[in-house]
Amino acid sequence: MPGHPLRHRLYRRSLPLAAAVLAASLLAGSAQADDPAPVDVALTADLDALLADSRLANAQTGVEVLDAATGQVLYARQPQALLTPASTLKTVTTAAALDLLGPDHRFTTEVRTLGDRAGSALVGDLVLRGGGDPTLLAADLDDLAGQVAAAGISTVTGRVLADGSRYETTPLGPGWAWDDEPYSYSPQIAGLTVANDPEYLMDTVRVTVTPGAAGEEAAVTLDPAQAPMSFTGRITTGAAGSGSSVGVDRRRGANELALSGSIATGSAPVTSWVTVENPSTYAGRVFEGALARHGVRVVRGVDAATGAEASQPLVAHQSQPLAQLIVPMLKLSNNGIAEHLLKEIGKVKGGRGDWATGVAQVRGFLNANGLGTPAGRQVDGSGLSRYDLVTPARMAALLKLAQDRPWFGAWYDALPVAGNPQRMVGGTLAARMRGTKAENNVHAKSGSMGGVDNLVGYATAPDGRRLVFAVMVNDFAGTSPRPVLDAIAVRLAAGPAPAQAKARTFGAPAADDGYQGTRWEDCEAVAHC
Repeated sequence: MPGHPLRHRLYRRSLPLAAAVLAASLLAGSAQADDPAPVDVALTADLDALLADSRLANAQTGVEVLDAATGQVLYARQPQALLTPASTLKTVTTAAALDLLGPDHRFTTEVRTLGDRAGSALVGDLVLRGGGDPTLLAADLDDLAGQVAAAGISTVTGRVLADGSRYETTPLGPGWAWDDEPYSYSPQIAGLTVANDPEYLMDTVRVTVTPGAAGEEAAVTLDPAQAPMSFTGRITTGAAGSGSSVGVDRRRGANELALSGSIATGSAPVTSWVTVENPSTYAGRVFEGALARHGVRVVRGVDAATGAEASQPLVAHQSQPLAQLIVPMLKLSNNGIAEHLLKEIGKVKGGRGDWATGVAQVRGFLNANGLGTPAGRQVDGSGLSRYDLVTPARMAALLKLAQDRPWFGAWYDALPVAGNPQRMVGGTLAARMRGTKAENNVHAKSGSMGGVDNLVGYATAPDGRRLVFAVMVNDFAGTSPRPVLDAIAVRLAAGPAPAQAKARTFGAPAADDGYQGTRWEDCEAVAHC
């Protein structure tokens, strides 16, 4: 997929000169007050040296390190700075979800009848009612279709009504970038949605381009086949060894794919994951296809439900419990799951499945636990929005607080583990900090987008102490500071002995850890973008 320019920034109104000078002096004073006197002199010297790296020049950097047991601040660098969290915000969303919904919370998807039975016919409609399940797979819809057939229904004289009304109809979060919309890490959010792979890339279709003979048009297939996509353009098959320049681009606001470029004959197929407009109707189409495979004919196709239908329950599917569901969310930085959790919090605790209500409930959770000040800003669940702001101090305090909760073990295990090559263990940190003391030690959540790179989590020191850390870097340009973040985590895990190690030891960012070619967006969730 083509690269994008760096994302736009929010611009502030200019201050008069005198006010600007005063503001600068106040900020300088607060920054000095922000940074407490060193408690661990060796740690302070080592982290100061790492943070002097030229890759951080002119960037905004905030750091806090705590003793996890006592809460004592061991190191701080502008811990009260409001910074863009990117995907590290998922730690806030998951902690609030586990606390407010409970680790055993499940999502239920129902098939309901709207009409009367006449032998093997349902004279009326089948309603596919979404319960907000962010992990509903095409295979789960196939299982539900099998249950409908087993219930003795072979004909539906009406329609499949797709009901995504559990959540509001606004499909994208506040401040999400419009040019991210086609990509799998920016799915549309609805009360009914479907994924077609075990990593739960909801509201996406897999597009596979397979070469033919040289000079022929390449074959383009969709999975699921029921995805409502149309095509413009074509992809040609080039000579063997000619390389590939495949373009599969969804037109904004439409389920139309513009095909371009070529693929060399004899080469491996090229696969892309693309989002789909109107995820609830998409799920209804996939369900209709599953019904057909199980011998159930739907006469009038798929339509949208109103949510007010007086239907009767027929069969249902339950998701895995929340404590298990957060594993793919945190390990793979799945944005869609995070947004469903936020809206589910709003629905269950506030009566409305929308972003504003979910955010208000999360804010209440933070306030109730002494994490309400200083004021930050949260507008979504995943951190995709540039409007989100949080301080390193609040992130560190949340990590400390979580240790006292009964769900902490599941949450800690769900965080990516540095250097572990197993995808559902190492997650977005699988290729990072390998061969260091941080490997299989540091449990942390990363977060990145253009000009933003963060790492928050836990490290176990050589003396057995658990340390909490939050390292947030914003507003950098050019070379990624990620090696510096990793070097800090390694220093915490290794203790003072390797303090002379340089950040450059860890090299450039790996190609599969969230930076995809020239793309800087927060696509850590996806190996396919």
